[in-house]
Amino acid sequence: MNRETVTLSRREQQRAHVLAQLLEGRLTVPNAARLVGLSIRHIRRLLAKIRQHGLAALAHGNRGRPSPRRTAEVIRARLIALARGRYIGVNDCQLTELLAERETLHLSRPTVQRLLRAAGIGSPRRRRPPRHRRRRARMPQAGLLVQMDGSHHPWLEDRGPRLVLHAAIDDATGEVLAGVFRPQEDAHGYFLLLRQLIRRYGLPAAAYTDRHGIFHRDPLTAQGLAEQLEGDLASTQVGRALQELGIRWIPASSPQGKGRVERLFGTFQDRLVVELRLAQARTLTDAQRVFDRFRPRYNARFAHTPATPEPAWRPAPPDLTRICSFKYRRTVAHDNTVQLHGGFLQVQPGPGGRSYSGARVDVHAFLDGTLAIYHRGQRLSIKRLPRGQRPSRMPQERCSEPGPGPDTLLLNSEGQPLRKPSIPAPDHPWRRPLLAGARRKQLQTSGD
Repeated sequence: MNRETVTLSRREQQRAHVLAQLLEGRLTVPNAARLVGLSIRHIRRLLAKIRQHGLAALAHGNRGRPSPRRTAEVIRARLIALARGRYIGVNDCQLTELLAERETLHLSRPTVQRLLRAAGIGSPRRRRPPRHRRRRARMPQAGLLVQMDGSHHPWLEDRGPRLVLHAAIDDATGEVLAGVFRPQEDAHGYFLLLRQLIRRYGLPAAAYTDRHGIFHRDPLTAQGLAEQLEGDLASTQVGRALQELGIRWIPASSPQGKGRVERLFGTFQDRLVVELRLAQARTLTDAQRVFDRFRPRYNARFAHTPATPEPAWRPAPPDLTRICSFKYRRTVAHDNTVQLHGGFLQVQPGPGGRSYSGARVDVHAFLDGTLAIYHRGQRLSIKRLPRGQRPSRMPQERCSEPGPGPDTLLLNSEGQPLRKPSIPAPDHPWRRPLLAGARRKQLQTSGD
């Protein structure tokens, strides 16, 4: 592998940031191992490699090389077919034994389990042994870990609608970084939350949340045709944004695991409700205005001083608005239109009248309601068509031909093409029951 020029991925850049903090003595080895999701022993091994070879040691030496011990595709396909056919509903251990006894297919149980999970076949029995829990110490620096969650509570009591508060708190200081009220807990609210805290402070090293479907997709969920062809399980919108920002997502196994943000909501449900009542807040806008005034006073009262004064926030990316948006993969139709949520976007011609028909593009739905289409990183010029309207697939100049000829395209008052009525022929199969009934009635009349 050429070591002169090495490009680190987002994950490796995040590891380099954490290890740099460790080398400078601002972070302990157990905390660094928890942030990057590695063991303490492997963290020490990486430190030794970085001291010897620099940051290039974070890139694996076998990058780009296929594994010589990988399972053949024929065996993979046979295993999946048997698991979905003859041995459906059999657990992983027994399936491994049956494959060796009856099918002469010798595979290890971890290999069988890995191939089945990659194909979306889950185990029929799931066991969770009891786990020992202990209190976790705070992170030493601000910006190393951020806890996020949503609280369903009647914040406005009986004065207004029921709202959900999305909030983020720093693990080291207990400072409330941002808060957003929404009618429900959704990805739009977490996008607003991420954008607020990143613009105010910067990028954190990790985000600690629950296992809500907003943050990740269950690997046992059935895959669509496009996902099967690409060979990768698509992530959620918020999960994709965290990956693009280089923020490690750490899921909590229980509500007690993210107890800091849970206790924060307990305090808010006591103090913030009173603030909203005194301000007579009745709408979402009023509640957000009260929270923006309440947050600095809360931080001044309850925030802590971290063990290391220097924060660990990273600079915000320039394309934050583009990352914190809803992104959809689409294929441009032959009429250079892209369909999104029942509507159509007309892609304007490119340089030299270029057509984008058949191209794979990324449609971004920004939080302010605007839409944009990107093709290979370049933003295309588009026009949003009225709801329910799609451009004609016939040339527009034929619409102005005089006289309703056979090739003339007629439009209604809304600009949509008119469909000519189709009259079935006398011997059409739809008419046969009517003809048979009429013939039978005629024979009965003549017989009488």
